[in-house]
Amino acid sequence: MEGTVVLQNGVENGVNGLDEGLEVDLMTNNNKLTNNELIPSESPVQARVTRKAKRRLKHSPSKDSGPIVSPDTFNKEKNSRKSRSGRGRGLPKKGGAGGKGTWGKDGIIYDENDADCQDSNDPNYDSDAQPGYRLKTIIPTLTEDEFEVTVTPIMQEYFEHGDTAEVIACLEELNINDNHHNVPALAVTLALEKKAMHKEMTSALISDLFGKKVISMDHLQMAFLRLLEGLPELTLDTPGAPEMLGQFIARAIADDCLPPRFIQDFKGKVHTDIMRESLDKADNLLNRKHGLCRLDDVWGVGGGRKPTKLLVKRIVLLLKEYLSSGDIDEAIHCLRDLEVPHFHHEVVYELTVMVIEHLEDPGHTIANKMCKLLKVMYDTGVVTVDQLNTGFQRVYAIMPDLVIDVPHAYANLEAYAEICEKEHVFTKVLRSQLPSRVRKRFVSEGDGGRFKE
Repeated sequence: MEGTVVLQNGVENGVNGLDEGLEVDLMTNNNKLTNNELIPSESPVQARVTRKAKRRLKHSPSKDSGPIVSPDTFNKEKNSRKSRSGRGRGLPKKGGAGGKGTWGKDGIIYDENDADCQDSNDPNYDSDAQPGYRLKTIIPTLTEDEFEVTVTPIMQEYFEHGDTAEVIACLEELNINDNHHNVPALAVTLALEKKAMHKEMTSALISDLFGKKVISMDHLQMAFLRLLEGLPELTLDTPGAPEMLGQFIARAIADDCLPPRFIQDFKGKVHTDIMRESLDKADNLLNRKHGLCRLDDVWGVGGGRKPTKLLVKRIVLLLKEYLSSGDIDEAIHCLRDLEVPHFHHEVVYELTVMVIEHLEDPGHTIANKMCKLLKVMYDTGVVTVDQLNTGFQRVYAIMPDLVIDVPHAYANLEAYAEICEKEHVFTKVLRSQLPSRVRKRFVSEGDGGRFKE
């Protein structure tokens, strides 16, 4: 029977204080413990240690060789998480987030600005962030051929939207180092074959380019000199090019983009009659009375810039000319020359009002002529369905005021609507909205002869 050793503190934990691996075999043989002391047995040999503890092999240290460590001890120390210096607290290294191929501990945000990685092999190395290096975007310079191919679409789009700021923004993105004078030259060349409205837009573009300092006065002088020298070729495509170029020069001088001495400086240097004709045209425009003020409308007033009252007068005039001549093609041509396709509903409005005011003529001559003109405009697309509805609805809205001057306005409108309906010009929407004058009773029979308020 194995015995136990009772320590003085009363804890039964076996023999504490013996070397590691020591085993004690005590033969009790009726031994008795009293007063917390160990009573020896009958034979002292039986109480001694029966087996020695396992101890590490130790050799005498030598100067040449270091301490000998067993393989088991090396493996234990290699896989140990404790600090090898003896100063650690036994915690895992780097909070458990270290090791090769790991991204770090969860929830930690690493600021790239805090790390100054100088090693190009480091994954966090950023060449742009290194001091002493600056990257600069270089845009190659456009050649003359590339310039024309690149800038021509920009000018064509400008003739559609008319926004000079958009053109300036597009030009700033290009590297036109020595081709600034080609910008106004190309714009004028493209505008020579277009309408007066586009020529006015080109003059406004030249003024804005000079005002925003995209081009200088020297660039403009070079541009117009190049255009003057190229007049023989321009005249082949546009016979009126000399006169138009003189108008462009005069307008640029009026806008303070060219110096007034430009004409006199180059007048004696020209070698052809075409160039002299262009400069003479510009000189005549500048020397006439109030020439500088009148040059603002050298290209006329474009459709979108014309006042509404002027457009109304032009439309009424062409309708009256049509009534006297009966030429539908001429009336449509005059309407298209106004260059206001969004304002064609005014034609329907003025046409209908004229019919209502003069429908008392015998045979409804005016009504039939106007209906015929309206049908041709409607069939050819000069007047759209929306513009047709808008024009008639505007007439419906003014009927209460129109009936004051024309007492039979409602009856005349209904008669004209029937004529248009036969020609399939009047839509169902207009027919349903056609107003009719209702008899207004001022005295009711049940009110005792009293007038209503």
